[in-house]
Order: sequence, then structure tokens, then C-alpha cells
Amino acid sequence: MAGDERLGRQEGSTGSGPDRCRHGEEASLALGEDPDSAPGRTRLELELESGYRANVVRELRPHAPLRPATALSRPSASNLPRRPLADTTVVRPAQLPAAVADFTGREDLVRKLNERLAVSADRSAAIAIAGVGGIGKTALAVHLAHTARHRFPDGQLYVDLGGSGPSPADPETVLGAFLRSLGTSDAAIPDGIEERAALYRACLEDRRILVLLDNACDAAQVRPLLPGDGAPDCVTLITSRTHMSDLGHAHPVDLDAMSPPEAFDLFAQIVGQERATVERAEVMDVVASCSYLPLAIRIAASRLASRRTWTVSVLARKLADERRRLDELRAGDLAVKATFELGYGQLDPAQARAFRLLGLAGGPDISLPAAGAVLGLDVAETGRLLTSLVDISLLESAVPGRYRFHDLVRLYARACAEREWRAAAEREEALSRLLDFYLATAARVYALERPGDRMVEHLEPTGHPGLLFETSKAALDWLFAEADCLLACVPKCTGESTRRRTGDLLLGALDLAESGARPRQYETVAQTVCDAAHTAGDSRTEARARSALGHLYSFTGRYGPAERELRRALELDGDDPVVASRASNQLGIVANGLGRHEEAERYLGQALEAFRADANEAGEASALANLSRLHVSRGRIRTGVELAEQGLAIYRRLGAPLRLANGMYTVGIALTRAHRLEEASGHLTEALDLFREARQPLWEGMAHFRLAEMHLAAQRPSEAVAHAEQSLALGGLGGEWRRFSFLTVLAKALMAAGQRTRAQDCWRQAQVLRERLGSPEPEEVRQLLSTSAPDLSAATDPYPGHRHAYGVGPPMTESDPWT
Repeated sequence: MAGDERLGRQEGSTGSGPDRCRHGEEASLALGEDPDSAPGRTRLELELESGYRANVVRELRPHAPLRPATALSRPSASNLPRRPLADTTVVRPAQLPAAVADFTGREDLVRKLNERLAVSADRSAAIAIAGVGGIGKTALAVHLAHTARHRFPDGQLYVDLGGSGPSPADPETVLGAFLRSLGTSDAAIPDGIEERAALYRACLEDRRILVLLDNACDAAQVRPLLPGDGAPDCVTLITSRTHMSDLGHAHPVDLDAMSPPEAFDLFAQIVGQERATVERAEVMDVVASCSYLPLAIRIAASRLASRRTWTVSVLARKLADERRRLDELRAGDLAVKATFELGYGQLDPAQARAFRLLGLAGGPDISLPAAGAVLGLDVAETGRLLTSLVDISLLESAVPGRYRFHDLVRLYARACAEREWRAAAEREEALSRLLDFYLATAARVYALERPGDRMVEHLEPTGHPGLLFETSKAALDWLFAEADCLLACVPKCTGESTRRRTGDLLLGALDLAESGARPRQYETVAQTVCDAAHTAGDSRTEARARSALGHLYSFTGRYGPAERELRRALELDGDDPVVASRASNQLGIVANGLGRHEEAERYLGQALEAFRADANEAGEASALANLSRLHVSRGRIRTGVELAEQGLAIYRRLGAPLRLANGMYTVGIALTRAHRLEEASGHLTEALDLFREARQPLWEGMAHFRLAEMHLAAQRPSEAVAHAEQSLALGGLGGEWRRFSFLTVLAKALMAAGQRTRAQDCWRQAQVLRERLGSPEPEEVRQLLSTSAPDLSAATDPYPGHRHAYGVGPPMTESDPWT
């Protein structure tokens, strides 16, 4: 659809339709009476007697003088009649702006609103359409008015109230214009807004008139212009940037951006269907850059339509640069930036500051506490400010306590922050406060999840205390809800005064890496911090960021990059207790996964020593768990079980649910290898439940994988198949090495269950992955892919065929689910 802020000011008539003069004389003859008496008659009487609609009455005798007022003075509110005065001529105004020729989209909304207008008993007296500038409020209202005008045979009134500009229309002046349009003579129009509103309501009684109040400022401006209870068949359409929740019985419509298909259709209508279809992908890039805002799409399409030598891809490239985008969205006297400036110019100083600073925050939205940190205000004051911005459509609040900008509005808010005279200092202070909030709160989550882990004591101090959580679940819920916003904050804070805190934030938010929830985002921001710290010569921050990056790589099966980053971290700052312990622990896991057992034992011994030197009990338990799996992988099952149980005992004493799950998981692996299968089943099942409750899908998948191994060893192939299928369904988070192992154990379980065809299909998929990963193919895979391969009995050792995956598979962390 078209969403043009100027739409209501482009065209519109304020008089009768062009056919009225043709029928004026015929109507006077048919009435057979002095036309001066006609205005005193009711509309129904005129229609019944003449056979003509009463909309022709005003033109019966244009030269005939109006009947003078019945009193020498203008009427007052106390003596206004309920019916129109005798010198009020009954007319049929037709003031709607021209219909929007290229209106498109909004089909469901238009249908629902038309249904609301169709039945008098069900419709509201007013429909209030609100939304940000350029969203298409006027276009929707004008289109709706034209589609419904046949339901309002007594006419349509229209006015642009100028609510988005510096000088909104005075309701008293508007009432005077409306009364004249309804046939009231100047002499009969009283002074004062109350008197005029009373006469206006009297003129609308028993009539069916549609009133379109465009671009309203607020409810106070609108109220005097609403028909009264005596005009139940009149309806008012209101458009405004303000959400008029205080307007009483008005039906609210919160207009949102267009859908991608609607945006394409609007663009294609302007530039031509063929031209748009040829470069459909580029058109979708353009409308995405316009954030599906109708005004922006119209401007972009108009620019392209006027430049026949441009391709859509040229326009797409121009709009790809966020810093130039608003400047590019200009065509003639239409500009997206100018539309936003109208709203910004009406903000008070506190609102304007909040609008500017909130535009600096990254992520899809922002929580109320985070917004308070940006603004340096308490939650109550922040809530009042943000609500006021929501009310005027400069912010959106899709769910309670969270706020977001329309994408183009965010760009404008950021531009406002950058052009202020003290912008640099103001921006730095706001982002520093936000970083403090995220670091302090993430550290609380980390500490709650890892009791006994002293890493948080080595993080940079903050000026914000952080949020408090009553339960571990509430803490993790916050971390995952804020993940996008938290990670988006990091690249904005790599300057001299904030860089160390960004490196520490990566460590505090390690659960995002371990869960597999945000691997790409986490990698991108960690690399950004590494690069910034390296350029600045900040070895401490670079070491911590590389340690965090290596931590992530080990989770996603990228052991080469993981080893490189972890070694570099130790080289940069091996004296840092955080790096010395954590990087060594991770390198031990990586070396064990790569089959370099002696090296793994050396690194894990260093990690155990560093954790103990720092009195870090949670870290000590992690190192013991990793040593356990090293012993198990080397066939030292008894000591492997003992080490796992030592680690589990520490986790039990500390009382951390997720770490307890790690410990149980490790013990379950060791017990499976010791063929203590029922004990292993209990530990692994409990670990699975805890992983699921903690929203750790990667660990959940690994627990299913270990349970499949255990059931195979216990000669329960059906149960093994069920768990292996679950591990495969969750295995996408762990990379191709884990998928290879999941496919292998599923194939063995299917073969043991007698499902040879499915088993061979799994083996083939595993073979493709094995070749892609560049490792030799186990002999068992070749045998099972051959047509003469024998069925595997349920007693078959579950480990051949993917045993070697433990030697080359991706290392994990904490209590590593791979080795």
C-alpha cells in the first residue's frame, strides 16, 4: 500500500460532487416550493416528496439567500437546539482525498475493518489507527474510507490536523470549517469550542456521515470533533502517531510494517511488474533495507522508476550502507528522515535524550533494566519515559518489559546521537553503563551456575550491581533471553575504556557457547575483541578473548582452530589465573580428542594445579572429569571411574545443577566402559533430565548418545535406537564429527534391531562425513556397507566402528561429552 505522510494534503474536494448542478433545477421543480423553505425540512421528507436524494438540496438555487438567524446574537451552549438551526442548510460534503491508486496489501486488516463498519450495531463510533511516521496510516484510512463511503450516504468530512508538525490544528477552527461544510452559515456559527462542538453534534444527528481526522496530535485534539451519542450511524476514522488509549470507546489499530510479499507488490506497482520480477532477489534486498516501511518503499521505488538506466541491484547497493541509508531514502520533497524529524522535534529534552541513547544499543530489542542502564535512570523513571515514546510510536513494545525500534527509526535515533554537540562523551558513557549492566548480570548467572568457581572474582569491576536471581533457572532464562542483545553490545565497546570488560563479558557468558545456542554470533564478537585487543597491544584482553574463542571452537568440533587459539592465549598471558587454568584444561581436552594422550595428561595436570592454586573447586572438578575420560580412553577403567566419582563428589558438595549433570554424565561414561550398566543408566538418565531443564540442547543430545551406547552394551537395541535417533535430532549443534558418531551408533543399533536397510543408509551417510572430514574409514564401516555384511547381534561391542571417533572427534569442555 502507499504510505505517504502528505497523502491527505495532496488532493481533496470540500464541496459537492460534480453531478449536483445538473440536477439542481430539476430538484427545485420536483419539490414545487420555495427552495428557501427546503432547509427547514427533514432529509427524509425532502427525499420522499422529491424522489431525489437530499444531497442535491444545497444547489437547488445557488443564488437564493440563506434564511437569517433567528436571534440577533450568535447562539450559546445554553440555547443551542438539538436539531440544526433553521439557517443550517442540509448538505452532503464529499471531502475525502483522492483514492490511493496503487494501494496494496493490508487485505486482512481492510476486510476486518470493513466488516466492523458494515453493521451499525457492532461498530465503534471511532477507529483510531496509530503507528510510526511513514507506516501508511493515512493511505489505509483513505482507502478504507473510499471502500466504505457507500455506507455513509450523507457525506464524508476530512481534515489534516497537523499533529506531527509544530502547529497542530485548533479544534475550534476545525469545527468552524466542518459546520460550514455541513451547511451552517457563518452568522450561525458560535464562538467557543464547546458551543461549536454542541452545534456540530446537533448537525450530525440522524445522519450517516464518515469523518476522517488525519494526523491527529492527541485525544484532547480529537474529542471535540467526535459525533455525539445522537449520531450512532456516524463513524470517525482517526490516524495519529499517538496511541489514543484515553479516547474511550475507539477501536484501536496498531499499524505495523508490511509483510515481505506486500512490500514486493508495492515496489512492483511503482517500478513495473516485469522490472521487479527480473530482479526479485534484489527487490527483496531493497524492501528489507527499507524495513518494509511503506513510505521508504515508495521513495526507493520512485527513485528507481525515474532512473531507467539503473538496475534494482544498483539501488540495493546504495541502501546496503546503514550510515547512508536514510540519506538515500529521499525523492523530491519526500524523505523518510524528514518524517522522523517531525516526531523528534516534538519531544521534550528527557524524551529526546532517551530516544537518542536507546538507538545506540544493539540487538533486536532492549529490556527495561538494560534501558535504565543506558539512560542512567532507575527502572520506574525509565519505564515512564519509554512508555511515553511508545505512546507516540517512536518505540514499540511487543511484550511487557521489552522495547524495540523500527529499524529505520533506530538508524535515525543513532544519527541524532551522533550529531549532538556532546555526542561522543554521551555515547561512550551510555554504552559503558550498558556494558557494566550486562557484565555484572552475566557474572551473577555464571556464579549461580558454577558455585565454587572463582573466575568471577578475576573479572573487571563494574559500576552496576547486576540483576539478582532467585533460582538457577531464572538466571539461565535471563541469559538466553538477552543473548542477542548482550552479544550485540560487545563490538560497540572495544575502545580503550571498555575493552577489558568486553573480554570478561565473553567469559561470563560462556553458557551461550557451551549450549550451542549462539555459536556464530559468539565467534564473531569474540574475534572482534581479539582483533581490537591485538591492535591496541592489550595482551590480557586478547588472551582472555582467545581463550573464550578456543572454548567455543572445541564445542563445535573445530579442534585445529581451538588448539591454535588456546596455545596463543597461554603465550600471551599464562600468568593470568583465568587463562592458565581454563586454557590448559581445554588444551587437555583437545589433545585427548586428537589422540595425543601424553600431551593431554600434561595439560590436564597443569590445569588441575592451576585450579587448586586458585582455590577454584568447580574448576578442579572439571579437570578431574577430563582426566577420568583420558584414563577411560586409554583403557584405565578403574582409575577412570575413581576420578569421575571424585569430580562428582565436588559437584554434589557445591550444589550446582548443571555442573552436577556434567559430573553424572562423566561417571555414566566411565561406568558404561566398566560394564556397570544399570548404574550407568541411572547417572546418564539423571544427567539428561538436568540438561533438558537447563536448556542445554547440545549436552542433551550427547546424553542421548551415551544412553544409546549403554543400551547397546546391555543388549537393548530398541532402546538404543530411540536414544540414538534423539541424539541425531539434536546433533546439528555439535558439528559434523558429532553427527558422524551419532550416525554410527544409530546404524549399529538399527543393525542389532534387525533393521538392516535403515542401518546401511546411516552407514553411507557416516561414510560421506568421514570422507569429508579426511579421516580413514574404519574396517567395520566397509564391512557393513557391503551387500554380504552379516547382521550384528545385540551382543556386538558397541564401540567398534565409532571407537576411533573418540580419537579424532571434537573435544568438549567442563565435563567433555565427546571423549
